[in-house]
Amino acid sequence: MRWISWIFWGVVLALLAALLHYNLPRREIVRITGVEIKLERIDPDSVFWAASENNAATTGPVERDVRFIDTVRADGDVMVFRNEDTGGGWPPYFKFDSANLQAEARSLVSSATAPQWVAMRYYGWRLPWLSVYPNALSVKPVAGPEVRLIPWFNIVVLVLLAALVWGVGVRLRRWSRRHVSPWLDRGDRRVAIWSEAIRNRRAARAERKEPR
Repeated sequence: MRWISWIFWGVVLALLAALLHYNLPRREIVRITGVEIKLERIDPDSVFWAASENNAATTGPVERDVRFIDTVRADGDVMVFRNEDTGGGWPPYFKFDSANLQAEARSLVSSATAPQWVAMRYYGWRLPWLSVYPNALSVKPVAGPEVRLIPWFNIVVLVLLAALVWGVGVRLRRWSRRHVSPWLDRGDRRVAIWSEAIRNRRAARAERKEPR
């Protein structure tokens, strides 16, 4: 049954990796080609959009304006970001300045002949078939597309998370040795005693049945 345990922990690790990959911030070197505001039809329960301020009594999809930032990578691939406030919700970026970010992005729009490269900080995924867009957090001009960006924030978060998991694992193992292992040992001894008693009883019955 060991394969069941491997499958379970594999699924848990995959879900944890997906959660971290979606919520941790990333940076992309891009050139901004335009900004726009579009009317989107959004499910209030969707985890891929910011919560609306006036959908408390709404049970179905709602329509609202969403800011977007259109960009192009150095290899020519396009990437579209939404620009929504996260407020005090999840993930906890406490972003309240989407209007200011839209104005910054508009001022950094450039053409292919005179490109202005920027580092777009964001979180989330781009899933075209689900109309899901990553959410822009900040924008900063950079010298060019070859700039190397080190994700210090993610490194610190992952190190702290690994330390937390290690600490919890150590304490769980200690608790298991103190409480679970003795209980299992007592259970094993009881099973052994019962098994020995059953074997002795069967042997005694077999002796009585043997002809003299």
